Amino acid sequence: MAKSAYQRILLKLSGEALMGKQKFGFEKEACQTIAENIRDIYRMGIQVGVVVGGGNIFRGIQAKEFGFARTPADHVGMLATTLNGLILDQCLENLGVNCHVMSALSADEVVDPYSWPQAMKHLQNGDVVIFVGGTGSPYFTTDTAAALRASEIEAEVLIKATKVDGIYDRDPLRYSSAKKFPKLTYTEVLTKKLSVMDATAIALCRENGIPIHVINLFKKGSLLSAVREKKGGTLVSGE
Repeated sequence: MAKSAYQRILLKLSGEALMGKQKFGFEKEACQTIAENIRDIYRMGIQVGVVVGGGNIFRGIQAKEFGFARTPADHVGMLATTLNGLILDQCLENLGVNCHVMSALSADEVVDPYSWPQAMKHLQNGDVVIFVGGTGSPYFTTDTAAALRASEIEAEVLIKATKVDGIYDRDPLRYSSAKKFPKLTYTEVLTKKLSVMDATAIALCRENGIPIHVINLFKKGSLLSAVREKKGGTLVSGE
């Protein structure tokens, strides 16, 4: 078995990652690629928690367009993460990965309620745990939910999967001159206002000493490099 730099990680997926090249919903190829990446580190014996967003179904900008109040709009987003968690669960189960979907919102007929002791038992048994429903409260992003769950399960790193291979000083998809940062401190991310995660999530990781590793999950081998050697993408820590 290949060695890993970590025994337990929290993987943060955007909802957009599941829609691949589509403009909405789910793309089979994208979901399959994500599931295969998780399966590969699962087979290494790494304990994996996953937090998934809901942007492929409902985005904040749509709430403004519809004229929704913030609280019900956030509830819609939290329910969207539940759909994504169930999709990812089935993709992983089809690959032979034992999974559990746990929600911060009550949806007991389809997913398990979030329980810290039960989540820890699942992880210690080697099963993947997919956390959905955000924090269970409006006004908090799924990035903050990821930082919260990473803190609760005592993850050694929070790996954020994005469409680009790290943190840049500007959008590399729009600006060819964008500069990539191989390493950053939490303070640098906050003071430079780099849009990788919201300030609450960054502060929570800093408070609990959890490094944030930003990678492009669709770049072959990126997740394995991150968990084996802490390489690739951008690593955010206190150093």
